[in-house]
Amino acid sequence: MSATVDVNILLYASDRASSLHERARAEVERRAEGPEPLYLFWPVTVGYLRIATHPAIFERPLSLSDAARNIERLLGRRHVRAPGEDDGFWRTFAATAAEASARGNLVSDAHLAALMRQYGVRTIVSRDRDFRRFDGIDVHDPFT
Repeated sequence: MSATVDVNILLYASDRASSLHERARAEVERRAEGPEPLYLFWPVTVGYLRIATHPAIFERPLSLSDAARNIERLLGRRHVRAPGEDDGFWRTFAATAAEASARGNLVSDAHLAALMRQYGVRTIVSRDRDFRRFDGIDVHDPFT
């Protein structure tokens, strides 16, 4: 079954100082190996670049080139897909956001959940419990 990963998993996977680093890295690697597709949606990619390079968030933030290289390595894997919003996305997003009464930070989660629905992806690897608010989305927390 195809899956996607959330920003937090990519951040743990690249933060060697984190106690969750090894498990996150192994999870991303395992899913990127296939045989099922791993979807890397653009909001996650851009969010990763934004946070991983931010000096106020990490004591040792990544350079943009290092963070981009991490993404490029994933995108180069045979089973990794990186689609964007397709025709009709707005209707899917609006329905998804309304279902969860999204506002504030939940709007970004609704965006990702709507992309998942548009591409038939049911599983997200994440520590973010808010994804449980969306019907038909299965959250897999690799740290529990």
